[in-house]
Amino acid sequence: MNLKIAAIRENGANERRVALVPDVAVRIKRLGCDVALEAGAGIASSYPDSAYKDVSIEADKKMLLSSANILLAVEPPSVEIVQAMKPGAILISFVYGRNNTALVRALRDGKITGFAMEQIPRISRAQAMDALSSQATLAGYYSVLLGAVHMPKILPMMTTAVGSLRAAQVLIMGLGVAGLQALATAHRLGAVTEGYDVRPETRDEAHSLGSKFVETGVDATGQGGYARELTADEKAKVRAVLSDHIARSDLIVTTAAVPGRKAPRLIDAEQIAKMKPGSVIVDLGAEGGGNCEGTKAGETVQVGPATIVGPVNLPSCLAEQASELYSKNILNLLQQIIKDGKLTLDMTDEVVAKTLVTHDGKITSEAVRQVIEGPAAVAASAIPSPTAKG
Repeated sequence: MNLKIAAIRENGANERRVALVPDVAVRIKRLGCDVALEAGAGIASSYPDSAYKDVSIEADKKMLLSSANILLAVEPPSVEIVQAMKPGAILISFVYGRNNTALVRALRDGKITGFAMEQIPRISRAQAMDALSSQATLAGYYSVLLGAVHMPKILPMMTTAVGSLRAAQVLIMGLGVAGLQALATAHRLGAVTEGYDVRPETRDEAHSLGSKFVETGVDATGQGGYARELTADEKAKVRAVLSDHIARSDLIVTTAAVPGRKAPRLIDAEQIAKMKPGSVIVDLGAEGGGNCEGTKAGETVQVGPATIVGPVNLPSCLAEQASELYSKNILNLLQQIIKDGKLTLDMTDEVVAKTLVTHDGKITSEAVRQVIEGPAAVAASAIPSPTAKG
């Protein structure tokens, strides 16, 4: 009997993506699997049920959940969805286990193998599975467009019959995947661009995109592709350099975020007060508390002379292509764990081991387990049991 891989319809208020697009469904079937989709799951992202060929469209969600060997989703699913899955099944979705402890407990207690897409390791061979990066690429692109429609001026220089209009000054803070895409987009649209990151190795990337790099003299390179926390002295030094660049900017996009954790503060109220009237900040860290003082997630607010836009779930605004990229990320993961139509979990594989959050009734992610079970429980389990002597 073939493995059944099913995708559900997302229920989040701001979620329009779907975990399975028609082209990827065809490629999953080539792995020797049956494919099912909850009725209407792709409509919000421009994929009607009729676009899915040789896919079982099922209206009964409970039946779908109870029969699927592998369940695909975008957002962390509800506890009720997990409890409706059959024991031993697999969930592939974003999980953010440290923030969704009830979900992780449900996965553990239901003996569901949970793959957390935000935990895909940032190594070369896993790039095609890196859902955080694929979604951040679209968020970075869209952030500049979002900022542009809130600005009282245009981005490029323009010559008119009555004189020339100066190009806007755009500062991108945080040159990860989203930041570099934002920098490239602003440059393509004709703005004068500069980028800043606490990791000086991003300097060459900024220059390659035709932008200046803000030099602060502080190196905060961290592990896993993320920046480390700055010391108090380092923060003061960086602030002194950045304040001038912030004051001169017409548009700022801040992108500093670590999945599942509070966003670092990059811009404070004093710096905002010295910005130009009509300036705009697009804060991509809004969902994590904001990179800017005064940011409100999901709202656009006026703080002194500046407008601060706090978007949530930007990839969902580009749902068609965000779904396409995410679905391909999942496909590449499935190709690692399905061989000749059969499930093959190699626990020695770095991608499998680091992406798993639960397996066989246990929480396998140490970071998540510490939050749920406590450091003492994790430490105790690492101590070998004493061997009885005869």
